[in-house]
Amino acid sequence: QVQLVESGGGSVQAGGSLKLSCAVSGDTYGGYFRAWFRQGPGKEREGLAVVARGGGGPTYADSVKGRFTISQDNAKRTLYLQMSGLRPEDTAMYYCAAGRRSSLYPNNFDYWGQGTQVTVSS
Repeated sequence: QVQLVESGGGSVQAGGSLKLSCAVSGDTYGGYFRAWFRQGPGKEREGLAVVARGGGGPTYADSVKGRFTISQDNAKRTLYLQMSGLRPEDTAMYYCAAGRRSSLYPNNFDYWGQGTQVTVSS
């Protein structure tokens, strides 16, 4: 009952920044927790950050802690991922997700966006 659409991906040089957006629509019941994941070529889907719809302190993966920031607008209908200090290893398809658990594991999320590509060049 929740739809998510990512945007804001693109190509950036190493050390640069990007801000991704995820538009949340439909009935958001059951999507209390919102998260960002990524999946590079030949790699497993990796949880990056998760936050509750009501706010509070987010949880980050060690791989992005200190570089990426998850946030929401006041209406809780747009999820953001501010990325700085980007590295070539950050190149991946980035997905937003919604679910009923605070988790960085993808099988805990019921709703997914289509993804937006981020490419970081050396």
